[in-house]
Amino acid sequence: MATEGNTTFLPMKKIVCPTDFSEPACRALKAAAEIAAAAKAELLLVHVVAPIPALDGPSGAPAFDLAGYQDELVRSAKAALEERRRRRVPESVRSRAIVTIGDAAHEVTRIATEEGADLIVIATHGRTGWRERIFGQVAEKVVRLARCPVLTVPCHPESAAAPH
Repeated sequence: MATEGNTTFLPMKKIVCPTDFSEPACRALKAAAEIAAAAKAELLLVHVVAPIPALDGPSGAPAFDLAGYQDELVRSAKAALEERRRRRVPESVRSRAIVTIGDAAHEVTRIATEEGADLIVIATHGRTGWRERIFGQVAEKVVRLARCPVLTVPCHPESAAAPH
């Protein structure tokens, strides 16, 4: 059993893997599923829906159903996350899908802490463009905030990492 101070790293019982449904997040999920299978650990797939800021419209304008829209985003994310779990996590791995609303890094680390996770596996970046920068910032923040070890999975395909 590997230890450092009073911290025990093995055996691993619970792994958290956040996803933004991007290809890099799929690579992180593959790594997390392989680790979970080898360790016989439970895998928690997590997706965080960003809160929608309330905007005050002009008086007399029809009210936008902000709560209904947020609920639909959560329902859609739950369906997509369950589909991802069914398709990408081997049946031999115990797994759950968790969808929450809030700041992604804080929610991922909160869930990891509340669930007693032994490891967080996260892609270094997510979707392309501004979303890639946002998810990269999320990964960096998770590394800083997490109370358990964090494995970051590079966003580029293995072939792109090799020297040409």
